[in-house]
This record gives sequence, structure tokens and C-alpha cells, in this order.
Amino acid sequence: MAGTVESDHVDVVGTWVTADGHIRQELLPNGRYDEARGERRSAYTGRYTVTGSHLDYVDDTGFTATGDIRDGVLYHEHLVLYREQKSS
Repeated sequence: MAGTVESDHVDVVGTWVTADGHIRQELLPNGRYDEARGERRSAYTGRYTVTGSHLDYVDDTGFTATGDIRDGVLYHEHLVLYREQKSS
């Protein structure tokens, strides 16, 4: 159930942010995620799995959510997140 990425799954590892930067979701290579909301770091933490371009999330409190990657954009419930590009 680790969030490892296999050849038939979309690579989701990295940081995803809303257009206004208020929500930042870090998807870690070990299948864990850490979501910040504004100044509140680690507002939500838990685990995720990837099947194709679909993500299933389970928060550490037991809350579940889903997401889908379409055209390089992460649609996570009501949120739209974009992959953060690392500056060189």
C-alpha cells in the first residue's frame, strides 16, 4: 500500500499547490502526504496510493478522499493543484 510509482502509474511525487499558494500538498515517495493550509504546517497528514492516474487518500484520523491527475493537474476533491516547479 506504499505510494510507490510503477511504470503504469502517473508520477505524483513532489509538491502540489493551489494557484493562490494557500494549500500545499507534498506527496512523498514512501506513500505519505503532508498538507499545509496557509501558515498551518501539517494541517493534514496521512497516506496515499496511486492506481493509474487516480489517487486514494487516507488521513491519519481516518478521513478518506480521492484525486485524479488530468493533463498534469491534480484534481483533489474540490481543489485544483499544480505541480510546483523547482527553481534552478
